[in-house]
Formats: sequence, C-alpha cells, structure tokens
Amino acid sequence: MDRNQIIGFSLLAALLIAYVMYNQHEQKVYLEQKHADSVAYVKAHPRSLVDTLTAPAAAAAEKTIVDDSATAALRMSQPPAYNGVAQDVILENKKLSVRFSTKGAFPTLASIKEYKDYGGAPLHLFDGPNNQLSAVLPIDNGKSTADLYFTPVKRSEPNGDKTIDFTADLGQGKKIEVIYTLPADDYMMQCNIVMTGLHASELPLTWNTFLLPTEKDLANERMSTQVYYRNKNEDNDYYTVRAEEKSIENTSNAAFWLGIRKQYFNSVLIADDGFSKMEAKYSYKADDTNIVATTFAKLKLPLKAMGETSTASMRWYIGPNDYHTLQSYNIGMKEMIPLGVGIMAFVKYINRWVIIPIFYFLSSFISNYALIIVLMTLMIRLFLSFFTYKSYLSSAKMRVLKPELDELRAKIGDDQQKFGVEQMKLYRSAGVNPLGGCLPMVFQLPILLSIYYIFPSLIEFRQKSFLWADDLSTYDSIFSFGFDIPFYGDHISLFTLMMTASSLFLAIYNKNMTPQDPNNPMLKYMPYVFPIILMGVFNKMAAALTFYYTFSNLLSIAQQFIIQKYFIDEKAIHAQLQENKSKPPTQSKWSQKLEEMQKLQAEKAKNVPRKK
Repeated sequence: MDRNQIIGFSLLAALLIAYVMYNQHEQKVYLEQKHADSVAYVKAHPRSLVDTLTAPAAAAAEKTIVDDSATAALRMSQPPAYNGVAQDVILENKKLSVRFSTKGAFPTLASIKEYKDYGGAPLHLFDGPNNQLSAVLPIDNGKSTADLYFTPVKRSEPNGDKTIDFTADLGQGKKIEVIYTLPADDYMMQCNIVMTGLHASELPLTWNTFLLPTEKDLANERMSTQVYYRNKNEDNDYYTVRAEEKSIENTSNAAFWLGIRKQYFNSVLIADDGFSKMEAKYSYKADDTNIVATTFAKLKLPLKAMGETSTASMRWYIGPNDYHTLQSYNIGMKEMIPLGVGIMAFVKYINRWVIIPIFYFLSSFISNYALIIVLMTLMIRLFLSFFTYKSYLSSAKMRVLKPELDELRAKIGDDQQKFGVEQMKLYRSAGVNPLGGCLPMVFQLPILLSIYYIFPSLIEFRQKSFLWADDLSTYDSIFSFGFDIPFYGDHISLFTLMMTASSLFLAIYNKNMTPQDPNNPMLKYMPYVFPIILMGVFNKMAAALTFYYTFSNLLSIAQQFIIQKYFIDEKAIHAQLQENKSKPPTQSKWSQKLEEMQKLQAEKAKNVPRKK
C-alpha cells in the first residue's frame, strides 16, 4: 500500500468516526426533547397514560422509556393509596384464620380451624379475590376501597385479641382506616371503619361471597344453602338459593344482619346500628362444581360524625352452624338452623325445648354419637309408651268387636250409611272410641317430624362414623351405581334399606293385629306402599336420621310384642265390653255429633232418586 492509499483510508475513517459521533449526539438531543414533551403532555392529559398502556405490544416496546417515565410522573402526582403492590396479611386465633389483601383491605380467605372438609383438607368457607367487602367513598366520583392500597399494622392485645389496622392515605388530609379485631377464642370478628376528611351520612357497601363446597353431597349442600336476614324490629326471613338468580330488597325497615348459610357453616355481616338499605342477589351454576353458591349484596351503613371523623362499626361471624354458639350471641342467629319450617314450624318448639336439651345433656358425658341416638330413641319411646299402649288397647277392642261387626254388615248389606249408624251404636254401647287408635299416633307424629328436621342439621354428627357409615351427617353408601336412578339416586344406603324393611315388617305385624275395612281397599295396601316411597326419599338423607328411624322401628316391634303378650288380655277386654253393654250408654259430644252427621247423610241418601 503506497502513501496516497494510506492517507485516503485515514480520511475515510476520520469522516466515519465523526459521522457516528455526530449521529449519537443528535439522537441523544432528540430523545431528551421527546421525553420532556411526553412528560409535559402527560401532565396536561392524564388520560393518555391509559391509551399508552392499552396500545399494541410493538408500540409499547418502542416507547418503553417514555412510558415508564410518564407512569413515574403520574404516580408522583397521585395519593399514596392509589399506588402499591397487593400483599397478603393473616389474622388468626384459636378458631379462625382470615387472610386479607392490602389492596382493598378485605378478607379473601376464611379458614375454620376446628373443622375439615369432607376430603380431610383444611376447611375454607371462601377463598379468592372475588370475595370482597368494599365501600364507595365520597371522593373521585365514588372511589371504591377495592381499588386502594392500604398499609397494615398488626398488634396483639394483652387479653389475646389480634388486630389489623389498614390505613389508606388519600392525600390532602383525607384517609380511611379499616380495623379488624379477632378475639382470642371466638368466631365473631369486629370491623370498624374510620374516615377522616370525608363527609357522608352513610357508607355504601358491596359484599360478594363465593362459598366453597365442603361436604360429601354437593346437591344436598346446595339445597341447604339459604340467605337469612333479620331486621331491627326482630322480624326475620330466609330464601333458599336456587339455580336461577333471586333478589332480596329491604328498604322499608333497617336490617340488623344479613347472612348466607351453608349446610353446616355460615357467614353473617352484622351492623350494630342496622343497615339503612339492603339488596342481595344469590344464585348458583348447576354445572359449576367448584362453587356452592354466590351472593352479591349492596348495603348502606349509617355513619356517625364527630368533626372531621366519621365512624361505623360492624361484626362479622364466620363459623359453624352450632346451635349453642349461635344462641350465645343473642341476636337471633340460631334461627338459621332449620328446626321446623312451613306448616311444620310448630315442631321447632319441640326441638328447642325437648330434643336439643336432651341431645346436649347426653353429649356432655357421651362422646359416641351413635350411642346418643340409641339412648335418645329409648327415652322417646319410653315417653310415648303410654300413647302406644292406648293405641294397641284400642286396636284390641276393635278386634274383639270384629265378629259382631261382621254379623252387622251381613244383616244390613250394602247400605253403608245405615251400617255406619249401627256401628257407632255398637261402639257407644260397648264403650269403645273408634278414634282411640288414631289419637295416640297423632301425639307421636310431632316427635317423628322434629327428629326429621333436627338430626340433619346438627353439626355434631358431621364426620362422626358408625359401623359402615363414615359420616353420620350424610348418607351411608355400600354400593355406587355410577349413574342416577330416577326417584332413588346413584347409590344404595344400607340404613335406608333397613329402615324400609323394618317399616314393612311393622306394617305386616299391624295388619294381623288390626281389623281391616273390606270396603276401603286403599287402606289395605297403603301401609306397604308408603315405606317403598320413603325409601327413595331417605336414600340421600343423613345416616343419623335413617339409623334413628331404623332403631325406632325395631323398638316399636319389640314394644308391640311385649304389650300384646303381657299387658293386653283380649278375653278380659271382651268380658268388659259385654259388661259395658248392660250399662246405660254414655255418649260424648264428639260421638253424638258424629252420629247426627251419619243420620243426616242417611236421610239424604234416601231422598236421592235412583237412576234406572
């Protein structure tokens, strides 16, 4: 390479280096000017940040530096509560563990420590960010606390209570505090809301709950899921959750508390001063096996103002449907346990004053709940033994009079009206009450119905095993079909089969001991049809209930055999009835009225012209 070539290449290299350095300088000046323009634009047009964040990925990649700077500038101009990172904070005691999110300051998970779900895992009543308790603040056209970032401060009290104080700084002297306090050994959590520099007479709340399945039978768990509320005037009502969306509106009377109850657990929001307004919607999706039911409620909570500070307080029960626990709060939450509803509402008093006290008395010193069922059945049968004896005695009298009734029927023929009148005369002369066998059964029916309601509702039976039943609170299954049989189910419950078999045996035994009316064939087959129908109904019932009915039937068979064998002498009864015929007849007002009605019907039948 000669001298001229060396000089030429050197000049070209110098020019190239100079061009690169100049280009870098100009680009740096351009970017700095563009950055300054962007910041100025963002300050003048805050909404442009939203457009930047929603732009396509390629455009966002080109403006990374610009956007980050714009976001930083915007954040610098916003109150601290508008920016942050959501974190989880846990508050727990001996009974309850509640997880909160610092974004929104509401519980996202509630775990009831003393219980497990059907699979043995920790029992979560609800879990997930969709579970919210948020308030609409009188700022920024209705800013929701769900969008604010709170700073949590935890502390423990000397008495063992645990507290989390969530604070959101809204700037310019405005802030909101949400304070949760969990007692050392209780399911009732206190919630206080304190607003500073925010003026309002009431605070709109939104309460969303997504209940998780915890029991063996999801369908039965949904059938038992209900929304309850109680007003300040102590009126209360409830609605069973259905697949279609239902609504509750309560604006005419202040609501004291609103709760959503599953089969054995519930979540209740209680306003100490009452909610001035309440609207709730609840439903479930039949094909969603991950959620039992959902509730969306809008409430208005009255505020108490003192200068620049406004306060409101609530309580939040998250726990089991335990009768004694709910009763201890003395705010009517015990009504959430179905002890008798509808036309059977009267049996709740039997449950409340008789069955429940006996159950808790026995469970105070007996830990085997199957043994408790056995003892309760014995006590109930012993209590009803007087009525049972009267019923069997009346049946014996009817059997003794059956030959005379057969002669009377052969003499009169097909004239049923006349036969009824003569039959009543025979009963009256012999001193027999034709309703004597029915009335004792009427007294026993309320007990049977009260057990029907209370046993599936007692959480004490939950996950308690007996023989082949691993859980007395749900059905026992010895075989699963893998498909559903209409009016029966997808499994075989052995306790239900035993209940049905004992009911049929009792019906056959009663048929042989009770005279039958040949003119009413329906009564002849009804005792056999009824247990078969109930077999399909009870196949999915709690094993505690079907075991009780099975053992009760066996006791009835034994009791009836003993009474017939050792306490009823049909020869003596026959002699007594014949002796009664020689005495002046005494007629009760009921018998007299019944005989008058029969005579009136007989007269009407004579006056009706017969068709040729």
